[in-house]
Amino acid sequence: MLTGFFFTLRQAGVPVALNEWLQLMAALQAGVAETSVDAFHSLARTVLVKDERYYDRYDLAFGKYFQGVENLFAAIDPTRLPADWLTRRAELTLSAEERAAIEKLGGFEKLMETLRERLSEQKGRHEGGNKWVGTGGRSPFGAYGDNPEGVRIGQDGSRRRSAVKVWDKREFRNLDDQVQLGTRNLKVALRKLRRFARTGAQDLLDLDGTIASTARNAGLLDIRMQAERHNAVKVLLFLDVGGSMDDHIKLCEELFSAARAEFKHLEHFYFHNFTYEAMWKDNGRRHAQRISTDEILRTYGRDYRAVFVGDATMGPYEIAYAGGSVEHWNDEPGATWFRRIATAFPHFVWLNPEPQDRWGYTPSVKMVRELAEDRMFPLTLRGLDDAIRALQRK
Repeated sequence: MLTGFFFTLRQAGVPVALNEWLQLMAALQAGVAETSVDAFHSLARTVLVKDERYYDRYDLAFGKYFQGVENLFAAIDPTRLPADWLTRRAELTLSAEERAAIEKLGGFEKLMETLRERLSEQKGRHEGGNKWVGTGGRSPFGAYGDNPEGVRIGQDGSRRRSAVKVWDKREFRNLDDQVQLGTRNLKVALRKLRRFARTGAQDLLDLDGTIASTARNAGLLDIRMQAERHNAVKVLLFLDVGGSMDDHIKLCEELFSAARAEFKHLEHFYFHNFTYEAMWKDNGRRHAQRISTDEILRTYGRDYRAVFVGDATMGPYEIAYAGGSVEHWNDEPGATWFRRIATAFPHFVWLNPEPQDRWGYTPSVKMVRELAEDRMFPLTLRGLDDAIRALQRK
């Protein structure tokens, strides 16, 4: 895969020498860079490009070669897939009975091991069938086919939402915090969490205090000032975006907008499906400007209320396994990171926009409810009331 990148740079006019390339390989072997494409981009440019004049050529060559790839897969050594292998020429849709009849590969580790083997064996494009990476088949690997568990590669968007891992470029957009609510119900509900205090500079006239103090001074004017009254509650808002959460964008934007209006001390972070070692604040730059979860835990105190917003609908692997994330290779299970966040911010709740009567049919929702110590509430007005009461408990 990377040998082809070397020749792509040379063809683009970037003067890459063999000794520099060997230095890059040594750095990768030593684990200098993470498995993300963004980390590799920075490392490779530092090692290979010695003159700023060639930065633009490097970026164009890099974008051309790694288009659609988000992760170098630390546990996989994938052969680069030609684009025509995954051209959408056919699309398969199985019935419920046919889907149930397909035998799964035996767990996450077996699935990834099988992908490594088939990438090393496959020699050409494949359409249909149940083995090779291709389109319109029952194979666990490829695009526009159907399989209860698989790795989605080169497909434009989700269809069944059953992929264990996704090898595509996926774009999410930020939630709009300026949405004008059709009703004020969400704002009214959130106000129940407010706790007012006067902090900061004393720059407001205290009329009642001035009158009382002047009266005590036998009519001699004694002006009293006070600090502005603010909502002292501090909130960390963790928002799931992309995938199945696309169905709930409007409701989440209304919640986000209401929270922005009601809480002065509000910080928000995005994640996809579940919590891992990093989050981000801008979906447009979610690969270039990621924030370490450890940094979040160090920055904000235990007095913050943590509110998770997500449908908790994902593959169980994404919660329980290292490497289970659909978008990158996570060294530790998502459940481990969630427990760390819950320990750092003991006042937390999880708001689920999915109707509560569906929760029992989704294994991942059950797992998240257990991790959250049954502090999952529906994203409804009644659910918000229950969540706020949970956040106010000492």
